[in-house]
Amino acid sequence: MRKSEVEDGEGGLGGDDPAAMERAFEEMHVPPWKDQITFRAMFTSLVLSIVFNVIVCKLNLSTGVIPSLNVAAGLLGFAAVKAWTVMIEKCGLLKQPFTRQENTVIQTCVVASSGIAFSSGTASYLLAMSPITASQAETGNTPNNVKQLRLGWMIAFVFAVMILKYKLTYPSGTATAYLINSFHTPKGAKIAKKQVWVLFKAFVGSFLWAFFQWFFAAADGCGFSSFPTFGLQAYNRRFYFDFSSTYVGVGMICPYMVNISLLIGAIISWGIMWPVIESKKGHWYSADIPGNSLHGIQGYRVFLAIAMILGDGLYQVVYMAALTLSSFMQQLVHRNESEDEREGDSVEDYNESRRTEYFLKDQIPNRVAIGGYIVLALISLFVVPHIFPQLKWYQILVAYVIAPVLAFCNAYGCGLTDWSLASNYGKLAILVFSSWVGLQQGGVLAGLASCGVMMSIVSTASDLMQDFKTGYLTLSSPRSMFVSQVLGTAMGCVLSPLVFWFFYKAYNVGDPEGTFPAPYALMYRGIALLGVEGFSSLPDNCLMLAIGCFVAAVLINVLTVVLRKWESKYRIYRIIPSPMCMAIPFYLGGYFAIDMCVGSLILFVWQMNNKKQASELSPAVASGLICGDSLWGIPAAILALAGVSPPICMKFLGAAANKRVDSILGG
Repeated sequence: MRKSEVEDGEGGLGGDDPAAMERAFEEMHVPPWKDQITFRAMFTSLVLSIVFNVIVCKLNLSTGVIPSLNVAAGLLGFAAVKAWTVMIEKCGLLKQPFTRQENTVIQTCVVASSGIAFSSGTASYLLAMSPITASQAETGNTPNNVKQLRLGWMIAFVFAVMILKYKLTYPSGTATAYLINSFHTPKGAKIAKKQVWVLFKAFVGSFLWAFFQWFFAAADGCGFSSFPTFGLQAYNRRFYFDFSSTYVGVGMICPYMVNISLLIGAIISWGIMWPVIESKKGHWYSADIPGNSLHGIQGYRVFLAIAMILGDGLYQVVYMAALTLSSFMQQLVHRNESEDEREGDSVEDYNESRRTEYFLKDQIPNRVAIGGYIVLALISLFVVPHIFPQLKWYQILVAYVIAPVLAFCNAYGCGLTDWSLASNYGKLAILVFSSWVGLQQGGVLAGLASCGVMMSIVSTASDLMQDFKTGYLTLSSPRSMFVSQVLGTAMGCVLSPLVFWFFYKAYNVGDPEGTFPAPYALMYRGIALLGVEGFSSLPDNCLMLAIGCFVAAVLINVLTVVLRKWESKYRIYRIIPSPMCMAIPFYLGGYFAIDMCVGSLILFVWQMNNKKQASELSPAVASGLICGDSLWGIPAAILALAGVSPPICMKFLGAAANKRVDSILGG
């Protein structure tokens, strides 16, 4: 699940009025687009890209919940280059000052690179092709439906598949622009300095805490991450606080209702639904089936989650298409009306005209955009069938013909709502192409590969438009934005598979009971199995329950829209949970939802005591917690590859197990 959020206060970190802020830059020289892309900016982008690829990969492999990291990217980019330029200036060697345009280039490059870590599918549709995930699904495990993961073909595949006039809001792009602008004002620079120091302290504390926990985790099920906070019975139902500073930080960034929705989903599934279904063991499914089989209780967990995700996703796609069409028509009507009203009136807002002037000065020619897309499509038509023979060239051509329409809808909808539906379009591609190819011809792999093609195109379009909005508001050239996006994408195409491969070799990735269960891998393979086998792949009564979850997801969304439109006094729609968020704990349990709710509680108490300070510093604290805990994964993985194990296993056992241990020790 990936959603850009601005409700956490990203746009208000600088504390300045946007119009007044822009006037502060009136006398400043705007460098040409080539001078906005400097060596120091690219070097900083590369270092931060490595950091953020590790963070996103770890989040993908653990729960799949990824918050907006724009604040951290912008802040760390500013801090790194600012520190360098100050040091060089003191030595009298500074040739070019650090500008907000250069800051925007860094932010764009880093976000593009870390975005590939999500859309490349290393923890979802690519991992779903592996024998590890296939062994859990059991069905559809013929040789042409399973593929061994290799670093070479993964990088090649990721490389192969990799609108201003309507004045869309693009909330995350707008918020990031105001953040960067604020850094380069005197007041904003002071706040940024404070934020960097707070982020550093949170980073060090989080890193040291993760290091301390490592000593007690000699095996799976050991350590603070398996602490039965609410008792052993609750722990067995995956309700416990696992002391993860990463997800405490994520909870501080995500809106309150996202975290509460996750907790509600965990309570409904692991507290009510799964115990009831497990009581039917021997009737609904065989008592001899292993717990991780899709024909047993695991099948209900996975397919009911898929049903709710598909219900929410399909509704969002239809709703977004209708909203896009309606808004598009209104823009055309209002544009004609405004042209009539402005006849004879030549006065235009200064800030708007200045931004438009600089943005349109370096437009990217249409022939370059269209030609580039055609060239990439031709490369994919040759490379992808070579990697996946199950997917024919004409099927890839169909994907590339359809994708621009979906990319426009996604980019336009993202500009209106800040919600990217790239993963939903990818899931639809799995269903369509897997059923088109069929099981015997390798439909599972074909569907998963087509998901990669579709997601890469659709998500890149919305990300690029967010970056263009940021560039527009910071007077950055669209050409420098485009070049930094291309460079960041190239970095991500190499770094994302490399970082994943590092984790893949160091840990038991994909194990439902392990540290990195990679929940979306099994879910994506389950969607592909639905495409090739239909409902015959479901356990008994699972279809009825899945239909119920699908309908419930649609009805919850309809209720939210109706209340948002007709009930504005009490804003009840804001307390209605999100079906997509509710579905994630169906497979994983509630432990990470509890972590995130703890983060929300910390933020809530902080805001009650000092709202201004919380607004300014909470994103920095959250980013530090996420970065410190996530980056400990690098030395931990190195130790694991070197065969170095933690010295202690701290594990809590029930009374019966304790008696057995005592008898063994006594004997």
